Amino acid sequence: MPAFTTLQIGKDPAHPRVARLLLNRPERLNAINDDTPREIRAAVEWANADEEVHVIVVEGAGKGFCGGYDLGVFGEGEIDHPCQQERAPWDPMEDYAYMKRNTEDFMSLWRSAKPTIAKVHGYAAAGGSDIALCCDLLVMASDARIGYMPTRVWGCPTTAMWTYRLGPTRAKQLMFTGDTIDGTTAAAWGLANEAVPADQLEATTLALANRIAGVPRSHLAMHKMVVNQVMLAMGLEQSQQMATVFDGITRHNPEGLWFRRYAQDQGFKAAVQWRDSGKPIPEGDEARALIRGMEARKAP
Repeated sequence: MPAFTTLQIGKDPAHPRVARLLLNRPERLNAINDDTPREIRAAVEWANADEEVHVIVVEGAGKGFCGGYDLGVFGEGEIDHPCQQERAPWDPMEDYAYMKRNTEDFMSLWRSAKPTIAKVHGYAAAGGSDIALCCDLLVMASDARIGYMPTRVWGCPTTAMWTYRLGPTRAKQLMFTGDTIDGTTAAAWGLANEAVPADQLEATTLALANRIAGVPRSHLAMHKMVVNQVMLAMGLEQSQQMATVFDGITRHNPEGLWFRRYAQDQGFKAAVQWRDSGKPIPEGDEARALIRGMEARKAP
């Protein structure tokens, strides 16, 4: 089996037509680092190259599916990185190239000729929801939660999957609020295929995977291609291009830079607590003044 640093991939010993892709950084809630997107793509390619595999189940080790991008690195850390540039002026195309590559890596789950099922327990948050929604099907524990909280500040979901999976009204509600929804609500809204008690999640997901695995690979690939083509005709690629550009802007405009400076000053947990509390986010001149104050305190 391939060896990775952020995940594992292999065939289910009892169900060899089912590949299990396990996000495997439980000590960081399977948070996304620089290696995660590349390794997801490589794992999907491995599963697609194995003729015995018919379906891929994507899941997370430990307490949840995926907590999103690792804010201990990208938010709190003192880095100069393509997706969070400390130097000025910000280079939007460098940012876009990095984040678009991540998006394309996550979308390998969507483009995979073999169906993909996200099995979600705990949180599929922010970038973790991108991974889950790039899968074809979604099975959730009833008490699991999914959402993109950084829409409140410092993020735009680059895969742009929410509208295509939920429709505009529900997507706007989640994008405007940054709220998460539980598995029961996700199933009622049509986002999740099924929501079951946590102790039934494994059996329910495997039952669905095995039902799919009995269909010839070529039929699965053709049916998936037809449905995906409808989404492409609706403008999915154009939406992703715009969303990826906007994601970079949200991280470098006054509000986004305030969030980053606050995370560096107070820690990312404090920054996330403010973001998610409903307390107004500083913006415009107020944000700029707060940024200057935090930077002045850190100056030698």
